[in-house]
Amino acid sequence: MDWIFIGYFIYHSFNINLSQIHTYKTLKTRSESLMKEKGSKFFGYAFPVSDEEEVKLCLEELRVKHNDARHHCYGYRLGIGKEERYRVNDDGEPSNSAGKPIYGQLLSTDITNVLIVVVRYFGGVKLGVGGLISAYKLSAKETIDTGEIINKKEQNYHQIDFNYTVMSPVMNFVKQQKLDVTKQVFENSCLIQFCCDIGSSDSLIYQLEEIEGVEVKFLFKK
Repeated sequence: MDWIFIGYFIYHSFNINLSQIHTYKTLKTRSESLMKEKGSKFFGYAFPVSDEEEVKLCLEELRVKHNDARHHCYGYRLGIGKEERYRVNDDGEPSNSAGKPIYGQLLSTDITNVLIVVVRYFGGVKLGVGGLISAYKLSAKETIDTGEIINKKEQNYHQIDFNYTVMSPVMNFVKQQKLDVTKQVFENSCLIQFCCDIGSSDSLIYQLEEIEGVEVKFLFKK
């Protein structure tokens, strides 16, 4: 009886740990804030992002919106575990006075796949390095606080490539497995893109490639 209990405990503990590995905290949607300090205005923006390309697009969007601002400081954090990566940028402010305190708030709230940008308009009074660090930190915090932090399960995104002649078995499989389809193209050469839980990826790929003429490739993880 004791061995049965121990086996049951190990099995369920292992499953729980697996699910924890592939979950993370992030922001549900974009959020904004505005803070004023000694005449300077700090516009804070938080964006849920999945890769560096999305980061670039968000930065370009703000460059257009605030084209008269001198400082677009930011910090972002992407991925989890061994795949985690980040970057900070002071954009002309004294070294480590802007990007680092912004990034620090991402660490403090333990959120990832998020970009925070703080756009500063100088108000005529110098804040000093200490004042800048405090202001950028508070702006980033308020921007996060105005948003909603959610728990999200990390997923794999795949693409199914197949010939039109095997459309029927492929579509039957998609329907039976209730795949979360994100894109589909039906021509002579067809493709379907879908996302799924990391734990089910291998099984789904194996079953799909059992269909003659079907090839499945990994796109990215999000």
